[in-house]
Amino acid sequence: MSPRQITVLGECVADAFTEPAGPSNELALRVLPGGGPANTAVALARLGTPARFLARLSDDVFGRLFRAHLEASGVDLSYAVAATEPSTLAVAELDGAGQAAFWFHAQNTADWQWTSEELARVDPSESACVHTGSLALVNEPGGTVVEEFLAAAVPQTTISIDPNVRPLLVRPEVYRARLRHWCGLADVLRLSEDDLELLLPGASPEQACDTWHAAGARLVVITLGADGALASLDGERLRVPGVSTQVVDTVGAGDSFTAGLLHHLGDRGLLGGRLTGLGLDEVAEACQFATHVAALTCSVAGPNPPWRSEFARFAAVNGA
Repeated sequence: MSPRQITVLGECVADAFTEPAGPSNELALRVLPGGGPANTAVALARLGTPARFLARLSDDVFGRLFRAHLEASGVDLSYAVAATEPSTLAVAELDGAGQAAFWFHAQNTADWQWTSEELARVDPSESACVHTGSLALVNEPGGTVVEEFLAAAVPQTTISIDPNVRPLLVRPEVYRARLRHWCGLADVLRLSEDDLELLLPGASPEQACDTWHAAGARLVVITLGADGALASLDGERLRVPGVSTQVVDTVGAGDSFTAGLLHHLGDRGLLGGRLTGLGLDEVAEACQFATHVAALTCSVAGPNPPWRSEFARFAAVNGA
């Protein structure tokens, strides 16, 4: 069965990675197209899920890079908005373990300035799932517009949210204030252990799952880096181990995990409603698939998720 379309809403970000330029006291930057929602849309399309991306794309040099990258990966941009504002730039520095620290240049940029008119022409019922999160969901003036779009989509499709907390751009308390409302909209809530610490400081993953279930989210998945993931379906929990790989960097790993999770669920016809037909065994299979997709993303530089053929070769060797 061919998977149904998944719509992703959110930002593209120019990820500029620092590269030493020798003794000349200069710093070279290698710019790659990134941004959590964009990475998820690319990963979905490369895995074989029809992916429609709702983005506000600038016509600056970075916006043209985003558009070429998304189209080359097979992402549907027919509803992307041609924005007059500039693109967001994130300067990244990698540590010895491949973890990235980001500094953002995002004032008055295109990503998060959605209007009701721009989203009014989108029919959510055309998709099995709408996935969003990060800057588009929390930054105003667009955040409230996106929340209203999700609320209207709830009766028609599965809703997936990844908060993707960016404390250098938006204070964590702003996310905390809105998270309960997001859980009331979301069927799937996926976040990282770093997000967890910012959103519920001191809470265990299990305690966090209970809190977010009580607020309305049916499936909560917390990714734990090399330790895999914790998944909780209506309070029934399981842990999925990580997949060993040679890590180049971890940029985009969480976004690829989300894409793997949604792709696997969609491929089995489990998206499109409130996840009423979903069982814990199917959650385990989807999370195992997603950890392999994330591991393969970590094995290459930057937010560069695998194509379906690449994943098939990797999975055959690693027993996916």
